[in-house]
Amino acid sequence: MPHPLYVAFIWHQHQPLYKSRAESGVADGRYRLPWVRLHGTKDYLDLVLILEQYPKLHQTVNLVPSLILQIEDYVAGTALDPYLKIALLPTEQLTLEQKEFAIAHFFDGNHHTLIDPHPRYAELYGQRQDKGHEWCLDHWIDQDYSDLAAWHNLSWIDPLFWDDPEIAGWLKQGKGFTLSDRQRIYSKQREILSRIIPQHRKLQDAGQLEITTTPYTHPILPLLADTNSGRVAVPEMTLPRSRFQWAEDIPRHLQKAKHLYKDRFGRMPRGLWPSEQSVSPAILPYISEQGFQWICSDEAVLGWSTNHFFSRDGSGNVYEPELLYRPYRLETPHGNLAIVFRDHRLSDLIGFTYGSMEAGQAARDLVGHLEAIARSLKSRQASGSTALEHPWLVTIALDGENCWEFYQQDGLPFLNTLYQILSDHSDIKLVTVSEFLDQFPPTEIIPSAKLHSGSWVDGSFTTWIGDPAKNRAWDLLTDARQMLADHPEATEETNPEAWEALFAAEGSDWFWWFGEGHSSNQDAMFDQLFREHLAALYQALNEPVPPEVRQPVEVHAGRGDHPPEGFIHPYIDGRGDEQDWERAGRFEIGGARGTMHRSSTIQRVWYGVDHLNFYCRLDFKAGTKPGIDCPPELNLFWFYPGQTLYNSSIPLVELPNEPPLNYGFHHHLGINLLTQTIWFQQAGENLRWHSRASRAQVGLDACLELAVPWADLQAEPDWSLKLVMVLSDGGRYRSYLPEQALIPLGVP
Repeated sequence: MPHPLYVAFIWHQHQPLYKSRAESGVADGRYRLPWVRLHGTKDYLDLVLILEQYPKLHQTVNLVPSLILQIEDYVAGTALDPYLKIALLPTEQLTLEQKEFAIAHFFDGNHHTLIDPHPRYAELYGQRQDKGHEWCLDHWIDQDYSDLAAWHNLSWIDPLFWDDPEIAGWLKQGKGFTLSDRQRIYSKQREILSRIIPQHRKLQDAGQLEITTTPYTHPILPLLADTNSGRVAVPEMTLPRSRFQWAEDIPRHLQKAKHLYKDRFGRMPRGLWPSEQSVSPAILPYISEQGFQWICSDEAVLGWSTNHFFSRDGSGNVYEPELLYRPYRLETPHGNLAIVFRDHRLSDLIGFTYGSMEAGQAARDLVGHLEAIARSLKSRQASGSTALEHPWLVTIALDGENCWEFYQQDGLPFLNTLYQILSDHSDIKLVTVSEFLDQFPPTEIIPSAKLHSGSWVDGSFTTWIGDPAKNRAWDLLTDARQMLADHPEATEETNPEAWEALFAAEGSDWFWWFGEGHSSNQDAMFDQLFREHLAALYQALNEPVPPEVRQPVEVHAGRGDHPPEGFIHPYIDGRGDEQDWERAGRFEIGGARGTMHRSSTIQRVWYGVDHLNFYCRLDFKAGTKPGIDCPPELNLFWFYPGQTLYNSSIPLVELPNEPPLNYGFHHHLGINLLTQTIWFQQAGENLRWHSRASRAQVGLDACLELAVPWADLQAEPDWSLKLVMVLSDGGRYRSYLPEQALIPLGVP
């Protein structure tokens, strides 16, 4: 029987518990951050409304219990966050502190997609960026603050709803918003939020959607079972002072999730999205005992579990598709579990890259990858048949909310194009995971003891443990959990406040933001929320709150050198947009690395990647003129550790004979800073350089920005690269940067 290529999209919808707890320890309806409300009006309802227009396409959506509860608070009108409080106040009553808050935070969001399309909002943003916060405080009048508050909320309403007469009226109005307008905008937000859960249930009951759940507050279950599991992937990991081992909390999280799901959706859940796709052998019996039938994780976890590294061709497609694109069976004392593993790269393309591409091009690229997978699977059939003889399942699983902020019109053109192509495609069929498993149960077994302990981030837990700040947070949590255990009279029935505070503190998100790896302008607030939940636990037990719980886990200050924190997609115009580069890696130059660069006109190097390009940016001292204040030529040299390639020496005279300048390099990109022209070379035989064409982009204005396509560098996915930058004048060496360091890069 011939088969189409089956594809399962799983969209993960999640927000941590932003609800604050009063000094009494009781959650009082105050929310520290607005992201449930804003993402709720932009990202949750529209995804399933768009899907409903394409009834042939079936998908899976994961709704985390902590998200559902907070949506319901906003619908009931019992949630109030500081952003909303300011938006609903008469502007003449705003305090100086509230005005400063609005100026600082009411532009939170990607300005290319959420601010720039709206002239009045863009005008206010431009004033803040060009003239500064203090100028706004001195010159803005009440109407400016009223318009800012209105647009901060309007811009997060999904374009799918712009044909609503009220919303269309506000968009056309543009400015001059009144308090009444802002109140009605908030009412419209609640109206949209109120449709989220019913619409999901409608599509579930129609058979087009499978809804799954996650442990109650999104904890990392393997780390609840034993923080020592962090050493499975990283044997030398530095662990917290105290070992956290509270596996008995796992069934509590699973039961609460299961019961909440049944109450909202009228049936028991079949699938479980383990928080951060984190799995380990220890958690499997608890999951199967609660009646869940399947779970999902990442291809890296499959690779570790089967001792197989998934390598990819130059187009990013795996060489061994038959290993990845199938479900597996896990045997537990309480029954079998199926597990599917996502294609990491396809998921990341949607999550981090397609937003920077034209919608049609991006949709066709994704379908092209799926077609390539089908061709690869057919080519490996012994029969030579031109049809798929076996049922294969490609799993694409990712956050269903965060990526759309970077797409034009919140992803509407991309999804419509993609869904129309897939609806018309005879050889690709979108299914829910349970639909596929019902028809094609897994036949391949992964012994439960062999399942790797890891997550969808590098197949490890380093995002949540091992860093000094993360470990300090675990120690605080361990002490609080032990305090609760020391009060056996405090059961979930007799003291629910203590247990709810514990569950909230066990959530993964706090640990995500602590320490190295991820950062935002809300780090201090995440730190505060984590400690508020801990304090509430102590207060619910009538125990004194330890002093260390009152102190921040870490100092939230500006950082110096650091590696990239995620994919970036900067506009190459030489202006150095702060949002475009906020997740980039950085090297401080001017004086931070010794005497050589103490008077350097280049003060900072930024670098990062996405699936299309390598990016870098050089910040100059104000007023710097290339050719006068700094050498007029910038040279980038790459070498590829571990790869057998031709290499050659740097083709500059007066070059010091010292590392890394005396290394051999494979690619050379030169930039004339005076003319913004480029030349590109590749090393060949006999240490010779050969000219090659390049599609690199250069922008030079307030800074230098550069995008170099991976296709120029002919680097394959998962390769490691090293880069050094050399300044020259007429082919003569002048200096290099970063001093005594190479820029490390990984090809996605």
